[in-house]
Amino acid sequence: MTLFNFRWLRRFIRRHTRPIAETDAEYWKRVFSFSYMFLAWNAFGVVCFAAYNGKLDWAKYHGVKTDEELHLSSAQQFSRALGIKNSKVIKVSGLDVSSYEIHNKTDETGTDKTETD
Repeated sequence: MTLFNFRWLRRFIRRHTRPIAETDAEYWKRVFSFSYMFLAWNAFGVVCFAAYNGKLDWAKYHGVKTDEELHLSSAQQFSRALGIKNSKVIKVSGLDVSSYEIHNKTDETGTDKTETD
């Protein structure tokens, strides 16, 4: 059983294409497998190189994030992005449980201001 049953797609493709010889299919399978492996390995190398050079946070590196956004916690960033004015954050670390509230306000210029208790 497959995750998604696209029998209609399989029937459509088989009806509108001609069969490939088994040796040709094996050849193209090897070519595509090697190509995929090569591209995946290079993408992994690019990510490792960016992390090594300190460019892992691309938004910070290219100046998309402001200095104010860099100092916000992830909970504050998500509450601001979702437009939640008052939220309560429960933080669990091991057996320690702590909570705090976030109050997002909008000033007269339309920008968000975040306050924590």
